[in-house]
Amino acid sequence: MVLFIKYLLFVLLVIFVIGAAVFSLSSRRALNPQDKGLKRSVMNVMLGAMLVTLSLISMFLFRGSTVNIIVEAAFLLIGVFNIFSGIRSYSYYSRSQEQHQSKA
Repeated sequence: MVLFIKYLLFVLLVIFVIGAAVFSLSSRRALNPQDKGLKRSVMNVMLGAMLVTLSLISMFLFRGSTVNIIVEAAFLLIGVFNIFSGIRSYSYYSRSQEQHQSKA
């Protein structure tokens, strides 16, 4: 069961890395500022999920030394903050885009 969880976390990590790279590239190529903001907020959520997944992988692979626990906690906190700020940014840009489209 633990081996299945390790493989599942690794697959999720790869998916989040690829998703973050795709949204990063597409946000850099977007011309509209609202589209750019939406794509960057999704990239931020992906990066946060990647950090949370990385900390969970570290929890399953390594035994609990003090340094390891500090690094895991830091990755977990930064990842949760990135997810929260990405969701907040996404809601802001989506509302802004809706208001912009309703005026046009």
